[in-house]
Amino acid sequence: MTHTSVRERNTRTPLKAVTAAAVILAVVAGGAYAAKLGPFDRGSDAPDPAAATQARAFLGDWSAGRYDGAAARTTNPARAQDVLRSFTSGLDIEKPRLTAGSAERGDDGTVRVPFTAKMPVKGLGTWTYTSRVPLREEESGTWKVDWALELVHPHLSDKAKFRLEREETSPPEVADRNGKSLVGKEYPSLQPLLARMAGGDGKPRGAIRLVDRVTGDTEGTEAAFGQRADKGGEAGEEATRTTLDAAWQAAADQALDAESGGRNASLVALRIDNGEILALANSPATGFNRAASGTYAPGSTWKIVTSSALLLKNAVTPDTVVDCPKYLTVGKEFHNVETSEFHGATFQKDFMESCNTAFISLRGKLGDAETGEVARKYFGVGQEWHVGIPSYDGSVPVPKDETEKAAAMIGQGRIQANPLIMASVTATAASGRFHQPTVLPGTEDTTSTTPLPRSVVDRLKTMMRATVTEGTAHVLADLPGDIGAKTGTAEVSEDEPNNGWLVARRGNVAVACVVEQGVTGGGSAGPILHRLLSAVPGDPS
Repeated sequence: MTHTSVRERNTRTPLKAVTAAAVILAVVAGGAYAAKLGPFDRGSDAPDPAAATQARAFLGDWSAGRYDGAAARTTNPARAQDVLRSFTSGLDIEKPRLTAGSAERGDDGTVRVPFTAKMPVKGLGTWTYTSRVPLREEESGTWKVDWALELVHPHLSDKAKFRLEREETSPPEVADRNGKSLVGKEYPSLQPLLARMAGGDGKPRGAIRLVDRVTGDTEGTEAAFGQRADKGGEAGEEATRTTLDAAWQAAADQALDAESGGRNASLVALRIDNGEILALANSPATGFNRAASGTYAPGSTWKIVTSSALLLKNAVTPDTVVDCPKYLTVGKEFHNVETSEFHGATFQKDFMESCNTAFISLRGKLGDAETGEVARKYFGVGQEWHVGIPSYDGSVPVPKDETEKAAAMIGQGRIQANPLIMASVTATAASGRFHQPTVLPGTEDTTSTTPLPRSVVDRLKTMMRATVTEGTAHVLADLPGDIGAKTGTAEVSEDEPNNGWLVARRGNVAVACVVEQGVTGGGSAGPILHRLLSAVPGDPS
């Protein structure tokens, strides 16, 4: 037993020694950490992490609108709370975004944490600047934000403060081609576009000024919001002249208001001889500018381009017999509007009755990329247009398969256009030469196109005239003048009614209209263009 006890005592003694040594090392290590010695030394320039934590907490409270919490972290809570509240609320700043950088230690033992401030000013934009949060260690060992006006913004001081100024903006002065003002209730479609036409960005304007606290004099501008128009934005300045025609514009707005039936719709009228836009209207008038920026399948109005491609290579003539059955299957079943059929029809009959199956049956006459090449080369579609306002300039991608090629023959598939594009297509078909559409005189033109041969133009004009006198655009037949037109019905989806299209030319004017969910072009867009052309029977001056 004695031998055993001695062995037990011998095995326990080293454990006690190790434990004691560990305690001593821990004490020494703790002292070394506190004294910043040995491997625990943070370096003479390294800031205390607690300071950075306090700065981030201060910025977090400020950005969240907890001004009392942010102020409590400073050396002057009462003053800090008052300034933070008046600065943020007084300048209409909503939800500041304050991002802290890496802490920096000063020679005097203080710590500074730089931050980036993104201050969204209500209704104007974001004011961005940088500043620093200074911190000072208290006798208790805790860190406080060393309050100073400069931490809120480097230019804020006892002598200078900030003032938010919002400009009372009146509609820019914009005139039509004859100098008549276009500001008024009779031109509702233009109201969202006036600032853009006048050279501004159409956004509210304002500024944050640095002002003298005593005199109120402006010492500088810290941020400016909204682009001022180069001309036409100030009362008394010369109005910006456009290519628009007041009579056509008023008639376009009135026609949409009277005949669109509350559906989304838009139209464009432009001069055939130079592409100058006479009217650009949308319903609703205060919404998206569908007329120039919309993206629609043009439906059978695109048969003007398809016909041009076929006529250019003599694949058909107006008298060529191209049968028009009710149905034609190319990967899927295609049919005509109301499943009409015309056996033994000529190509002109197919055009004026808008026969889908006949046009699809001619797809083998054209290469896969040929229609797109014709659209770009002769009609300018897909090139970059400089209209004077934002616009979508069309897309005619190469079909991915035979079914998509069949759809493209009738303006479906992935072909995209809008009334501005289709009015331009109509103008080109009437004159044989593409002119870049524009709403501002002198707009840059970087397009390059080739004139259509006179033989093609003559045949297109004949077929479009027959479409009015005997075909699907008969809704315009009672109007005076040599009017040519093409209707279009564009499928949207199996669950939605088709969009209705109608394009027309009369004299020196080409027009195009689309009515979303209009079912047919003649039935929906027809009454709109009939009213428009009735209201302005002559060419613009």
